[in-house]
Amino acid sequence: MQNPIRALIAACTVAFVSGCAHAPAEEPRDPLEPVNRVVYKFNDTADRYILHPVAKEYVAIAPQPIRTGVNNFLSNLTYPKTIVNDLFQAKFTQSAADLCRLLLNSTAGIGGILDVATDTGLPKHNEDFGQTLGRWGIGEGWYLMLPLFGPSTTRDAIGLLVDRPTNPTFWLDGDHDWLTWSISAVSAVNLRANLLDADNILEQQLDRYLFIRTAYLQQRQSSIYDGNPPAEDYNYDVPDDSGSGGSKK
Repeated sequence: MQNPIRALIAACTVAFVSGCAHAPAEEPRDPLEPVNRVVYKFNDTADRYILHPVAKEYVAIAPQPIRTGVNNFLSNLTYPKTIVNDLFQAKFTQSAADLCRLLLNSTAGIGGILDVATDTGLPKHNEDFGQTLGRWGIGEGWYLMLPLFGPSTTRDAIGLLVDRPTNPTFWLDGDHDWLTWSISAVSAVNLRANLLDADNILEQQLDRYLFIRTAYLQQRQSSIYDGNPPAEDYNYDVPDDSGSGGSKK
């Protein structure tokens, strides 16, 4: 089993080596685009013939209350990740509220199947170590298309590794691998089912790879700043309002 502290130190080191600059979503660093497109094609094929049909069948068979319960349970199971990253980002009030949310849903919510915390004024948050690195000023690095996992970046891939110990399944011994794999499979089907409504939008794109890349990077930048990302600096000349006819950066 990996040492979480050692993994954290290694991940932070790689993140700082990868650089601190941020690139606009419309002009990302994608030197691996030829490879990324191959991986995207592989993922798309796997989705088309396996994950998408299974997700559609799941939606057809399972009533909405059951799907909501499954979604709530999986969200609650991985919620320690949000609490830990609240602390990393110095969001101490939010961390305390998220801890209360986890405890309330895990008990009164029957293991998280019911989301009773939201009704009591404890909203759901979503934080991860990729976002934490972004808040620390670490740039996203290269855009990556990961096999089966989908779009990511150097920064977010590191975040996936560091966040792993916050998932309770990480601490299960080898005798419970079947449980870990079962939860992972259910999570994948649940996530794909939640994205079925977006299929029509994706099908209308001329270049799905570019669309997914831009949408992902924009969404991640928004998440890092809690929905209020700073304006991108494209180095455009801004007209000078003084009437001198000049311009200013």
